[in-house]
Amino acid sequence: MSESREREAIVRFARSLFERGLTPGASGNISLCLDDGGLLATPTNASLGFLDPAELSHLGADGRLISGPAPTKEMPLHSALYETRGSARAVVHLHSTHSVAVSMLPGIDPANVFPPLTAYSIMRVGRAALVPYYRPGDPAVADAIRGLAGRHSAVLLANHGPVVAGETLEAAIYATEELEETAKLHLLLRGLNPRLLSPEQIRDLVDHFGLEPWERPGP
Repeated sequence: MSESREREAIVRFARSLFERGLTPGASGNISLCLDDGGLLATPTNASLGFLDPAELSHLGADGRLISGPAPTKEMPLHSALYETRGSARAVVHLHSTHSVAVSMLPGIDPANVFPPLTAYSIMRVGRAALVPYYRPGDPAVADAIRGLAGRHSAVLLANHGPVVAGETLEAAIYATEELEETAKLHLLLRGLNPRLLSPEQIRDLVDHFGLEPWERPGP
């Protein structure tokens, strides 16, 4: 895909996320790897609903700004996912309501935030991790993500929101949307003892679709 079409794709998906209320105001950011190792990213303090394809931030493979406005201040967390998830080609970070709500609940397993509620939560999200709260833009959040050693493509930032890596922009967007729907289900079903997918059903999904193992990894 040409760079101009990649720019248009970022803007199209970003507007869709904004118009459906998945990230309000000037929150949320998206980045996409280019073939030369550089990145396109949404600018700092930009609304995802009103982006201009020509005004995205273009960074070189060394992380320096080549053209456009300054990139989102959350670039450190994007970079950390690219560094630790070798297959990642796009990263999406939102402030979606239900995901943020789940990140604030007590008793969450930081290595596996959600129970196995649906097939698509396992197929598109996998085991979502939870990292502690850091100030938005704090480089320490990147160290926390690096500490996950690439075991998770989806991460909840406590009291902040989800950040998700994907092999394509579409995959990252769809996984982020699935994470938000899983968070909504999780909140709706709390205290109701829902029927979860069984270990056998999970193994069938993992084996059939070639997914990463669902079981919690060792230290």
